[in-house]
Amino acid sequence: MSAPIEILEGLNDAQREAAVAVRGPVAILAGAGTGKTTTITRRIAYQVATGTFPAERILAVTFTEKAARELKERLAELGVTGVEARTFHAAALSQLGRFWERHTGERLPDVLPSKAPLIASLANSLPPPHRFMPRSELAGEIEWAKNRMVPWRRYLAEVERLGHTPPIPAELMAGVFEGYERRKELAHKIDFEDMIGMSVLLYQEYPEAASQVRAKYHAFTVDEYQDVNPVQQALLEAWLGHRSELCVVGDDYQTIYSFTGASPEYLLGFPQRYPAATIVRLEENYRSTPQVLAVANGLSPQLGGFEKLLRSTKPDGPNPTGRALPDPDAEVAFVVGEVRRLHDEGTPWEEIAILYRINARSEAYEETFAGEGIPYQVRDGAFLRRPGPRSVLAALRRPESIDAQVAVETATNSVGYDPSADPDDAEEVTRQADLARLRVLATEYVAAHPDGDVAGFVAELSSRFSTEQSGRGVNLLTYHRAKGLEFDAVFLPRLLDKELPFRSQKSSADPEEERHLFYVGITRARTHLYLSWPREGRTEPSPFLQELGIVAAPAPAAREKARRPAGPPVGTVGGGPLFDRLREWRRRRAAADGVPAYVIFHDKTLAEIADRKPTDWADLAGVPGVGPAKLERYADEILPIVASE
Repeated sequence: MSAPIEILEGLNDAQREAAVAVRGPVAILAGAGTGKTTTITRRIAYQVATGTFPAERILAVTFTEKAARELKERLAELGVTGVEARTFHAAALSQLGRFWERHTGERLPDVLPSKAPLIASLANSLPPPHRFMPRSELAGEIEWAKNRMVPWRRYLAEVERLGHTPPIPAELMAGVFEGYERRKELAHKIDFEDMIGMSVLLYQEYPEAASQVRAKYHAFTVDEYQDVNPVQQALLEAWLGHRSELCVVGDDYQTIYSFTGASPEYLLGFPQRYPAATIVRLEENYRSTPQVLAVANGLSPQLGGFEKLLRSTKPDGPNPTGRALPDPDAEVAFVVGEVRRLHDEGTPWEEIAILYRINARSEAYEETFAGEGIPYQVRDGAFLRRPGPRSVLAALRRPESIDAQVAVETATNSVGYDPSADPDDAEEVTRQADLARLRVLATEYVAAHPDGDVAGFVAELSSRFSTEQSGRGVNLLTYHRAKGLEFDAVFLPRLLDKELPFRSQKSSADPEEERHLFYVGITRARTHLYLSWPREGRTEPSPFLQELGIVAAPAPAAREKARRPAGPPVGTVGGGPLFDRLREWRRRRAAADGVPAYVIFHDKTLAEIADRKPTDWADLAGVPGVGPAKLERYADEILPIVASE
């Protein structure tokens, strides 16, 4: 084992302060990129090296198995073995295996690998359109309740008390929850949330079991403490009893999982629960350049909680780029162009990441990267593997028609495609957008291959999105999946109001947590940071850009104007006859393609066409919002309409 003095080598002052605080309670407020894992590893090693606690009496709790393995590996490098490092779920299941049958006299049920099989038939019996709700959304709602220790009998009351919005009407969701619990009980199974809930119940009802677990573990370290939920906190308190040998590590600025029941209040309230606690702030950042941190620190005053001002230990780098683009196609072209430029200048593909709020935004990059031969990897499920396209492809194996467009329309209708839908959750937004995109792709395929059949369309899809390669290439992932990762270059596109913060007409994500999500995205970047947003209809840039001073806040007069009924599009007088004819063409084309009108062109683009009156393909290509794909798709229909003016 390394000597105590050797364990502290290379630590900065704050890290050293945390490492030598071997007795609890201790709270380490670790800003992004400040060496959190190094600090807690050294602290545990120092606890063992100084004889404060034997290694086998220490339990370190992480939020992923990967983090637990890394902690053990780093401790082994310091000569420390025997420390138990587990996730909450793994620790709970291990303890249930030791204590449950011994104290209750009952056999411990087997663990369900997934909730989906029990939920599927319950979901299929829901009335339309709810039966098409992704099963993962229903499972997530059950997890939301269980993480708050809410049984199905109290579900409706808790939903009403909190003003919570379930993915389907509360009464229907309560029925799914009840049915799921009854089926699980009949099958003598437990799920992942039950592992923790049953452990809490065991220690509450059988004091001897609680005494045994407390005799085994004398000191606790909990990583990512800002993400604990009520049932995890209850288990932690059961382990501790009346002791305070606890070290918690977290960053309230990075609280992004409240939809699972996680709450930063346990971290924020730590000094009140433990008035004598040692509080250490880690603010020296080893990840990002000063220029990237200037953006992150610019957002910090709006984040609340414990103040942390990150200081870079790295040399200067390039200034972050903020860019407004004419339309979504132009933004994709800009991002892809910059990705290629960075790679040509030496940045590996794998060190570049494009982050987005909802999975639906990956498709445009997948297709463009595939078309340009740029390798990519989708961390959250590539377009063809997501629920909507996957279910359609399954239906196309036994198509009702050999005509690709008819077959795709039939398949998308059968799984609940609704062009007028305004979903209130991100997964359903993604599913509807994916189904609409498949219909557009089928229309394009039939236009290009009049004799093509369903098999040919499926083959083209496989080719069109074929460049994705596991484990290599540009990273495409959501902000949530990016937590804990870092890259040389990070792109944050589509920074628009209603996208970040995300909201629909029916519901809104918590803007405070959405701001934290933006902060997480910014702090993933080591050197290159790109913030971009397209001009999309009347949608404003994200208000978070205003907080950073990147875009100006709307003037009071502009805000008042925005509240009035919308007038005719810019570039038209009373709409204008040409603009009206273009809108009528768009309506018919959208109906024929089975897609929302905005997928064809936004009003702003039609207004520009009406104003410029292009005479050929080259003129039309110069109109903002008319990218190469739309030019090829619609030019021969639009130009005759313009010529008839």
